[in-house]
Amino acid sequence: MNPTPLEWFKSSHSSADGPDCVEVAITPATVHIRDSKNRDGARLAVTPASWLDFVGAMRAAEGRS
Repeated sequence: MNPTPLEWFKSSHSSADGPDCVEVAITPATVHIRDSKNRDGARLAVTPASWLDFVGAMRAAEGRS
């Protein structure tokens, strides 16, 4: 059985051609994070709850709760 390929995306704040971005792929159990400059390199995998905490902290730091 082949796993379903991950669907990666960048933030809407990133330019389409910007080389300095992270890409994210979300599954029900895991949020995968990779460097857009090195798509075959190391990846982070975190729980959805941890990802939401991270995004919330970044928004709070920008004053966009």
